[in-house]
Amino acid sequence: MDTRNSKSNRRRWLALALAPVMLFLAGCNIKLVDLTPTTMKANPSRAYTITAQVKVKNNAVIDGTVIPEIVIDGRAHAMVRAPGSDSLFEYDYQMPPGRNAATYYLLVRYQRKTASATVNKEIFTETKTFTVENRYSVELEVNRAPVGTRVAILGRGFTRDDKVIVGGTPTVTEVESSTSLAFYVPSLPAGRNYNVSVLGLNGELSAGALRIDASTIRVSPSSLNLREGQRLPLAFSIPTEAPPGGLVISVTTDIPDSVIMPEVVIPAGQRSTSIRVEGGSPDTGNLYVELPGYAEVVIPVTVSN
Repeated sequence: MDTRNSKSNRRRWLALALAPVMLFLAGCNIKLVDLTPTTMKANPSRAYTITAQVKVKNNAVIDGTVIPEIVIDGRAHAMVRAPGSDSLFEYDYQMPPGRNAATYYLLVRYQRKTASATVNKEIFTETKTFTVENRYSVELEVNRAPVGTRVAILGRGFTRDDKVIVGGTPTVTEVESSTSLAFYVPSLPAGRNYNVSVLGLNGELSAGALRIDASTIRVSPSSLNLREGQRLPLAFSIPTEAPPGGLVISVTTDIPDSVIMPEVVIPAGQRSTSIRVEGGSPDTGNLYVELPGYAEVVIPVTVSN
């Protein structure tokens, strides 16, 4: 039996077994945590903050020797203490033109006292990559509005192909710039919250939720008394301007042979319109004025000989 080889093998096995323990104990001197998100929103300055939390956990670490650094693009840079914090450190990285991602790792150098000397130590994180998001929606200008209201969305990366969807319904959308677009609240039932999204060639973005509030259509006069063949005006008005394409108002009746009238449309950019109602066969009934998001209006109608 080769005793020398056997002892050598045992020493190697013991060294391998103790290596993780020794590494763990060395790391117990300093706690290093990377707090940087993996995705950041693009900004005009192209500056992105990388944040580390560094906590000393052992009295053996010499005060003033802890040096947090970031290694990015092959170069080490010192991190500075975040204002008002004892444990947070930051580095503002300037993303080079033409790039939307960066790979880095964090490193902390420090000195530790031992029984016989002072030794230099360091710990580091795993390599991590963060990406810059060039297309995103930030928020709705408002979170509630009646039908027909023009609502803005702020964000980044908008294009002419983008369309705003409210509760699954496409809207009239106006792209003002790459950072701003607007839409007109579609005719949907009031009193509910609807998810708002921006759909385009580059994918779909969530913009939050919008509550559609009830509004009122004013109709004048509030009742009609007609003779057979007589024509009288009927005016409709809404509190906000009609969206591009106009606003179609549904008007039905329970005496179809007695009321003759055209389709009711409030033109784009206008708040009112008027039509002429003609009396048909003598009868008594109602006109029902309906538009999703608006309270129904009932107009009594009497047609006589």
